[in-house]
Amino acid sequence: MKALQIIVSGKVQGVSFRASTKAVADQMGIKGTVKNQTDGTVFIEAEGDDLMLGFFTDWCKEGSDEASVDHIDVRETQIKNYLNFAVLKK
Repeated sequence: MKALQIIVSGKVQGVSFRASTKAVADQMGIKGTVKNQTDGTVFIEAEGDDLMLGFFTDWCKEGSDEASVDHIDVRETQIKNYLNFAVLKK
């Protein structure tokens, strides 16, 4: 298992990106959080096995149907042992 921090930029706020991210993460067994940032990006912390994190990262490059992803920045981070995947409001 490993943990990633993912920052997604583009048209990713106000387009159901966080809700779609949670649905995809739940389907893939990914744990963590997703939240909007004040700079217009979306910040994700994701934990899971390498294969599923790879699929999840690929999904983040496309995003929800209404989203338009310009760029994602992915970096490995410390595991926090999240119990589920949550949408954070702030």
